[in-house]
Amino acid sequence: MTNLAIDTTTMQPDYTAIKAKQQATWGAGNYGRIGVTLQITGEQLCETMDLRAGRSVLDVAAGNGNVTLAAARRFCRVTSTDYVDSLLRQSEQRALVEGMSIDYRLADAENLPFEDGRFDHVVSTFGVMFAPDQAKASAELARVCRSGGSIGMANWTPDGFIGHLFKTIGRYVPPPQGVNSPAAWGTREFIGRHFGAVAEKIDIQSRMFNFRYPSAAHWLDLFRTYYGPVHKAFAALPDEKQQSLAEDILSLVESFNVADDGSVLIPSEYLEIVITRK
Repeated sequence: MTNLAIDTTTMQPDYTAIKAKQQATWGAGNYGRIGVTLQITGEQLCETMDLRAGRSVLDVAAGNGNVTLAAARRFCRVTSTDYVDSLLRQSEQRALVEGMSIDYRLADAENLPFEDGRFDHVVSTFGVMFAPDQAKASAELARVCRSGGSIGMANWTPDGFIGHLFKTIGRYVPPPQGVNSPAAWGTREFIGRHFGAVAEKIDIQSRMFNFRYPSAAHWLDLFRTYYGPVHKAFAALPDEKQQSLAEDILSLVESFNVADDGSVLIPSEYLEIVITRK
Protein backbone atom coordinates (compact mmCIF):
# COMPACT_ATOMS: atom_id res chain seq x y z
CA MET A 1 0.00 0.00 0.00
CA THR A 2 1.26 3.47 -0.86
CA ASN A 3 1.35 5.92 2.03
CA LEU A 4 0.19 9.38 1.00
CA ALA A 5 1.65 12.16 3.12
CA ILE A 6 -0.78 14.99 3.76
CA ASP A 7 0.72 18.44 4.16
CA THR A 8 -1.19 20.16 6.95
CA THR A 9 1.06 23.20 6.98
CA THR A 10 -0.92 26.42 6.79
CA MET A 11 -0.19 28.17 3.53
CA GLN A 12 1.09 31.69 4.07
CA PRO A 13 -0.24 34.39 1.75
CA ASP A 14 2.16 35.66 -0.88
CA TYR A 15 2.43 39.15 0.59
CA THR A 16 4.83 40.33 -2.12
CA ALA A 17 2.36 39.50 -4.88
CA ILE A 18 -0.54 40.91 -2.90
CA LYS A 19 1.26 44.20 -2.30
CA ALA A 20 2.15 44.47 -5.99
CA LYS A 21 -1.55 44.20 -6.84
CA GLN A 22 -2.44 46.66 -4.11
CA GLN A 23 0.10 49.13 -5.41
CA ALA A 24 -1.53 48.93 -8.83
CA THR A 25 -4.95 49.34 -7.23
CA TRP A 26 -4.07 52.50 -5.32
CA GLY A 27 -2.21 53.84 -8.32
CA ALA A 28 -5.33 53.39 -10.46
CA GLY A 29 -7.95 56.09 -10.76
CA ASN A 30 -6.88 59.11 -8.71
CA TYR A 31 -7.27 58.60 -4.98
CA GLY A 32 -6.40 62.23 -4.35
CA ARG A 33 -9.81 63.28 -5.67
CA ILE A 34 -11.41 61.30 -2.85
CA GLY A 35 -8.66 61.84 -0.30
CA VAL A 36 -8.94 65.62 -0.19
CA THR A 37 -12.54 65.34 0.99
CA LEU A 38 -11.27 63.52 4.11
CA GLN A 39 -8.98 66.37 5.22
CA ILE A 40 -10.94 67.06 8.39
CA THR A 41 -10.03 63.63 9.77
CA GLY A 42 -6.32 64.46 9.63
CA GLU A 43 -6.87 67.81 11.33
CA GLN A 44 -8.98 66.19 14.04
CA LEU A 45 -6.37 63.48 14.69
CA CYS A 46 -3.61 66.07 15.12
CA GLU A 47 -5.74 67.95 17.64
CA THR A 48 -6.60 64.79 19.58
CA MET A 49 -2.90 63.88 19.71
CA ASP A 50 -2.06 67.43 20.82
CA LEU A 51 0.84 67.68 18.37
CA ARG A 52 3.29 70.39 19.38
CA ALA A 53 5.50 72.49 17.12
CA GLY A 54 8.95 71.06 16.55
CA ARG A 55 7.97 67.43 17.21
CA SER A 56 8.99 64.77 14.66
CA VAL A 57 6.07 63.06 12.93
CA LEU A 58 6.02 60.10 10.55
CA ASP A 59 2.96 59.64 8.33
CA VAL A 60 2.69 55.99 7.19
CA ALA A 61 0.75 55.10 4.02
CA ALA A 62 0.17 58.83 3.76
CA GLY A 63 -1.61 58.86 0.40
CA ASN A 64 -2.15 62.40 -0.82
CA GLY A 65 -1.14 63.80 2.55
CA ASN A 66 -4.11 64.75 4.71
CA VAL A 67 -2.50 64.15 8.11
CA THR A 68 0.93 65.00 6.65
CA LEU A 69 -0.25 68.53 5.87
CA ALA A 70 -2.24 68.83 9.08
CA ALA A 71 0.89 68.06 11.14
CA ALA A 72 3.02 70.42 9.05
CA ARG A 73 0.48 73.20 9.61
CA ARG A 74 1.24 72.77 13.31
CA PHE A 75 4.95 73.30 12.53
CA CYS A 76 5.95 69.71 13.20
CA ARG A 77 8.93 68.16 11.40
CA VAL A 78 7.08 65.75 9.10
CA THR A 79 8.27 62.75 7.11
CA SER A 80 5.59 61.47 4.73
CA THR A 81 5.73 57.93 3.30
CA ASP A 82 3.74 55.80 0.89
CA TYR A 83 4.48 53.05 -1.62
CA VAL A 84 2.60 54.87 -4.42
CA ASP A 85 4.88 57.60 -5.75
CA SER A 86 2.12 59.47 -7.62
CA LEU A 87 0.22 60.04 -4.37
CA LEU A 88 3.32 61.41 -2.65
CA ARG A 89 3.79 63.80 -5.55
CA GLN A 90 0.23 65.07 -5.09
CA SER A 91 0.92 65.69 -1.42
CA GLU A 92 4.17 67.45 -2.30
CA GLN A 93 2.34 69.78 -4.66
CA ARG A 94 -0.16 70.62 -1.94
CA ALA A 95 2.70 71.34 0.48
CA LEU A 96 4.45 73.59 -2.05
CA VAL A 97 1.31 75.67 -2.51
CA GLU A 98 1.19 76.21 1.26
CA GLY A 99 4.94 76.87 1.50
CA MET A 100 5.62 73.89 3.76
CA SER A 101 8.83 71.83 3.91
CA ILE A 102 8.13 68.09 4.23
CA ASP A 103 10.44 65.11 3.78
CA TYR A 104 8.85 62.69 1.29
CA ARG A 105 10.02 59.07 1.18
CA LEU A 106 8.84 56.13 -0.91
CA ALA A 107 8.42 53.37 1.69
CA ASP A 108 6.53 50.17 2.51
CA ALA A 109 4.47 50.29 5.72
CA GLU A 110 5.61 46.76 6.52
CA ASN A 111 9.31 47.61 6.21
CA LEU A 112 9.90 51.21 7.22
CA PRO A 113 13.44 52.49 6.46
CA PHE A 114 13.94 54.18 9.84
CA GLU A 115 15.76 53.26 13.03
CA ASP A 116 13.99 52.21 16.22
CA GLY A 117 12.38 55.05 18.18
CA ARG A 118 13.14 57.60 15.46
CA PHE A 119 9.90 59.64 15.75
CA ASP A 120 7.95 61.41 18.48
CA HIS A 121 4.69 60.59 16.75
CA VAL A 122 3.61 58.07 14.09
CA VAL A 123 0.30 58.63 12.28
CA SER A 124 -1.88 57.13 9.57
CA THR A 125 -5.37 58.01 8.34
CA PHE A 126 -7.12 55.26 6.36
CA GLY A 127 -3.72 54.10 5.09
CA VAL A 128 -1.80 51.51 7.08
CA MET A 129 -5.05 49.59 7.59
CA PHE A 130 -4.69 48.33 4.01
CA ALA A 131 -1.30 46.68 4.60
CA PRO A 132 -1.82 42.93 3.97
CA ASP A 133 0.56 41.69 6.69
CA GLN A 134 -1.25 43.32 9.56
CA ALA A 135 1.01 42.00 12.32
CA LYS A 136 4.14 43.26 10.58
CA ALA A 137 2.68 46.69 9.83
CA SER A 138 1.54 47.07 13.44
CA ALA A 139 4.99 46.11 14.71
CA GLU A 140 6.63 48.65 12.40
CA LEU A 141 4.45 51.51 13.67
CA ALA A 142 5.45 50.64 17.24
CA ARG A 143 9.12 50.11 16.39
CA VAL A 144 9.77 53.55 14.93
CA CYS A 145 7.89 55.44 17.68
CA ARG A 146 9.98 56.49 20.68
CA SER A 147 9.15 55.56 24.23
CA GLY A 148 6.68 58.11 25.55
CA GLY A 149 5.65 59.07 22.03
CA SER A 150 2.31 58.30 20.42
CA ILE A 151 0.81 56.42 17.50
CA GLY A 152 -2.35 57.95 16.02
CA MET A 153 -4.68 56.40 13.48
CA ALA A 154 -8.06 56.84 11.84
CA ASN A 155 -9.43 53.47 10.63
CA TRP A 156 -12.78 52.61 9.07
CA THR A 157 -14.88 50.18 11.14
CA PRO A 158 -16.41 46.92 9.85
CA ASP A 159 -19.95 48.03 10.66
CA GLY A 160 -19.68 51.54 9.23
CA PHE A 161 -20.49 52.60 5.68
CA ILE A 162 -17.02 51.98 4.22
CA GLY A 163 -16.84 48.63 6.03
CA HIS A 164 -20.08 47.63 4.29
CA LEU A 165 -18.71 48.92 0.99
CA PHE A 166 -15.72 46.55 1.36
CA LYS A 167 -18.13 43.67 2.06
CA THR A 168 -20.23 44.53 -0.99
CA ILE A 169 -17.18 44.59 -3.27
CA GLY A 170 -15.93 41.35 -1.71
CA ARG A 171 -19.06 39.51 -2.88
CA TYR A 172 -18.03 40.26 -6.46
CA VAL A 173 -14.23 40.32 -6.24
CA PRO A 174 -13.10 38.12 -3.32
CA PRO A 175 -10.05 39.34 -1.37
CA PRO A 176 -6.82 37.30 -1.39
CA GLN A 177 -7.00 34.10 0.64
CA GLY A 178 -5.48 34.29 4.10
CA VAL A 179 -5.59 38.10 4.31
CA ASN A 180 -7.82 39.66 6.93
CA SER A 181 -10.15 42.52 6.12
CA PRO A 182 -8.60 46.01 6.38
CA ALA A 183 -11.60 46.92 8.53
CA ALA A 184 -10.18 44.72 11.31
CA TRP A 185 -8.01 47.77 12.14
CA GLY A 186 -11.24 49.56 13.03
CA THR A 187 -11.95 47.28 16.00
CA ARG A 188 -10.88 47.61 19.61
CA GLU A 189 -9.99 43.92 19.74
CA PHE A 190 -7.46 44.27 16.90
CA ILE A 191 -5.82 47.35 18.42
CA GLY A 192 -5.55 45.71 21.82
CA ARG A 193 -4.10 42.51 20.39
CA HIS A 194 -1.47 44.20 18.21
CA PHE A 195 -0.50 47.17 20.40
CA GLY A 196 -1.41 46.21 23.98
CA ALA A 197 2.04 44.84 24.80
CA VAL A 198 3.83 48.06 23.78
CA ALA A 199 1.24 50.57 25.00
CA GLU A 200 1.28 52.63 28.15
CA LYS A 201 -2.23 53.75 27.29
CA ILE A 202 -4.71 53.28 24.44
CA ASP A 203 -7.45 55.86 23.82
CA ILE A 204 -10.11 55.04 21.24
CA GLN A 205 -13.01 57.20 20.12
CA SER A 206 -15.75 56.35 17.66
CA ARG A 207 -16.15 59.21 15.19
CA MET A 208 -18.19 59.86 12.08
CA PHE A 209 -16.98 61.26 8.79
CA ASN A 210 -19.81 62.66 6.68
CA PHE A 211 -19.68 61.98 2.95
CA ARG A 212 -21.53 64.90 1.31
CA TYR A 213 -22.41 64.53 -2.38
CA PRO A 214 -25.10 65.90 -4.72
CA SER A 215 -26.62 62.44 -5.33
CA ALA A 216 -26.03 58.71 -4.96
CA ALA A 217 -25.21 58.52 -8.67
CA HIS A 218 -22.60 61.25 -8.28
CA TRP A 219 -21.01 59.45 -5.31
CA LEU A 220 -20.81 56.22 -7.31
CA ASP A 221 -19.40 57.97 -10.38
CA LEU A 222 -16.57 59.58 -8.40
CA PHE A 223 -15.68 56.42 -6.47
CA ARG A 224 -15.93 54.24 -9.56
CA THR A 225 -13.64 56.63 -11.44
CA TYR A 226 -11.12 57.62 -8.76
CA TYR A 227 -11.17 55.30 -5.71
CA GLY A 228 -8.76 52.45 -6.46
CA PRO A 229 -10.60 49.50 -4.82
CA VAL A 230 -13.94 50.43 -6.43
CA HIS A 231 -12.30 51.34 -9.75
CA LYS A 232 -10.44 48.02 -9.95
CA ALA A 233 -13.47 45.98 -8.86
CA PHE A 234 -15.54 47.29 -11.76
CA ALA A 235 -12.65 46.80 -14.19
CA ALA A 236 -12.38 43.13 -13.18
CA LEU A 237 -16.04 42.32 -13.92
CA PRO A 238 -17.99 41.63 -17.12
CA ASP A 239 -20.64 44.16 -18.09
CA GLU A 240 -23.61 42.39 -16.47
CA LYS A 241 -21.75 41.99 -13.17
CA GLN A 242 -20.69 45.63 -13.30
CA GLN A 243 -24.35 46.63 -13.54
CA SER A 244 -25.25 44.39 -10.62
CA LEU A 245 -22.40 45.79 -8.49
CA ALA A 246 -23.46 49.34 -9.34
CA GLU A 247 -27.03 48.60 -8.24
CA ASP A 248 -25.85 47.05 -4.98
CA ILE A 249 -23.58 49.99 -4.18
CA LEU A 250 -26.34 52.49 -4.96
CA SER A 251 -28.66 50.58 -2.63
CA LEU A 252 -25.98 50.68 0.05
CA VAL A 253 -25.54 54.44 -0.39
CA GLU A 254 -29.27 55.01 -0.10
CA SER A 255 -29.54 52.79 2.99
CA PHE A 256 -26.94 54.94 4.83
CA ASN A 257 -28.10 58.28 3.43
CA VAL A 258 -29.67 60.51 6.07
CA ALA A 259 -30.28 63.57 3.86
CA ASP A 260 -33.89 64.55 3.20
CA ASP A 261 -33.32 67.14 0.48
CA GLY A 262 -32.32 64.92 -2.47
CA SER A 263 -28.59 65.12 -1.77
CA VAL A 264 -26.38 62.51 -0.09
CA LEU A 265 -25.18 62.75 3.50
CA ILE A 266 -23.61 59.49 4.69
CA PRO A 267 -22.21 59.27 8.22
CA SER A 268 -19.36 56.74 8.04
CA GLU A 269 -17.97 55.43 11.32
CA TYR A 270 -14.25 55.26 11.98
CA LEU A 271 -12.13 54.75 15.07
CA GLU A 272 -9.75 57.50 16.08
CA ILE A 273 -6.97 55.77 17.99
CA VAL A 274 -4.14 57.24 20.06
CA ILE A 275 -1.61 54.83 21.57
CA THR A 276 0.94 56.13 24.07
CA ARG A 277 4.13 54.12 23.65
CA LYS A 278 5.80 52.48 26.65
